[in-house]
Amino acid sequence: MNPFVRKTLVMQLRAGATDRFPVLTHLCYDAEDPFAVTAVFSHDGRVLARWRLDREMLADGLRGPVGVGDVRFRPVATGQWEELRMEFLGDARPDGGRHHAVVFAWAPAVAAFLRETRELVAPGQEEVRVDDFLTQVLAGG
Repeated sequence: MNPFVRKTLVMQLRAGATDRFPVLTHLCYDAEDPFAVTAVFSHDGRVLARWRLDREMLADGLRGPVGVGDVRFRPVATGQWEELRMEFLGDARPDGGRHHAVVFAWAPAVAAFLRETRELVAPGQEEVRVDDFLTQVLAGG
């Protein structure tokens, strides 16, 4: 059985107040890291950002606002179009502010990806290998 779920989506990165441009987004779920989803955002062959997201938080964000730190999700409905709004706060800028990005995904596509991850590892069935985790922490990884 394949321990991965992968999906590539075109999402919209907000630039300015209203303009958006497409970014290719690769979502990956690894059963060995059952609580996380990796999202890699790219444009014109360049990786713009890579984030490890909490799988449960991503699912919760499809139903209502979640997050108070560097990552926040909330559903947005505009007529018949349902989106997931993802807000990311990054590293500090020289002017004292922080890098900030807002990305919009088609919510049904994210929901389909999450369904596939739940077929691989059902919520509540996640296992963490504590010995492997401690070895990694002690090694400085």
